[in-house]
Amino acid sequence: MNKKQRQAKIKEIVISEKIASQEDLLAKLQEYGFDTTQATLSRDLHEIGIVRVPDGEGFKYVFHKDDNSRAIKQIIGMEIISILHNESTVVIRTMPGRAQGVGIYLDKLKDEHIIGTVAGDDAVVIIPDTHANVEKVTAMLQNLMH
Repeated sequence: MNKKQRQAKIKEIVISEKIASQEDLLAKLQEYGFDTTQATLSRDLHEIGIVRVPDGEGFKYVFHKDDNSRAIKQIIGMEIISILHNESTVVIRTMPGRAQGVGIYLDKLKDEHIIGTVAGDDAVVIIPDTHANVEKVTAMLQNLMH
């Protein structure tokens, strides 16, 4: 089965069921005959624009709103623990397991001063467009926390 079919099934699952983790989503995909890896699933979620958000009883996956709504901004702000930088790079420390959601949110912002992000489990590395804009990017990120 190809990427388009897999991503269509991911969308269908997220819309129709409450999925709390990538492991749960991988299991569901396997039930439908999609044998994929966690890394591929992670890329698919990023490309589709699906993020994991708290729902009162844990977490669930939802479509990221392209309008960067206030609710998602507040959630992202709560997930950020600290923001550090040197003269060339910005690093966000997040709650465990939340870096990918924060990274996806930042990518969706399409900020002109951010070339790209790399997310792990609890940290997002942000590459600004120039050394001169590290402070602007840092200030924008600190604004998310408030």
